[in-house]
Amino acid sequence: MSILQPSSQTAAALNKMMTQAAENHVLKTATALNTTQQQFRNAMSNLAAAVNIVTTDGEAGRAGFTASAVCSVTDSPPTLLVCLNRNASVYPVFQSNQVLCVNTLAQQHTQLSNVFGGKTPMPERFAQGRWISLSTGSPVLTDAVVAFDCKISQVVAMGTHDILFCEVQDLQLNHTGAQGLIYFDRAYHHLTRHQS
Repeated sequence: MSILQPSSQTAAALNKMMTQAAENHVLKTATALNTTQQQFRNAMSNLAAAVNIVTTDGEAGRAGFTASAVCSVTDSPPTLLVCLNRNASVYPVFQSNQVLCVNTLAQQHTQLSNVFGGKTPMPERFAQGRWISLSTGSPVLTDAVVAFDCKISQVVAMGTHDILFCEVQDLQLNHTGAQGLIYFDRAYHHLTRHQS
């Protein structure tokens, strides 16, 4: 019985063809994934959301970032969630401090949102606005529509982000009739309060 052995040229040609086929498959998969990711981002831009500055302070230092990925979870105990990219420069600070405050922005806070959403150094971020602290010590924006002062009770990893489940320790409601700020279609929009 004879077993056919490919020549070294044939083996090299087969190896090259298989490598190219594998590379083409990876490229097509990456392109499809990037297209899917872009389609998802485009679709999500049509989901209006409140604009928030999420802050923390503690042994790891003071930090804050702009977020729209904030959601109510339950009122028993009062809990909300915040999504935070693990590659964000502020991630280690929040991970270490384990406390945060969700400051829901009013219409006059567009510029402040941009400052906390960019690469501005932390001291310069907090030099803007008036800040106090409540139970956890996290910075609370005095003229926010509402501020939820929280302890992080659970963290769940999903893809590139951590979902921070946060138990509310204290609240600050703005009773001045501040108008809301939302992000929709990649732009800021103002909301007016319902007049009863």
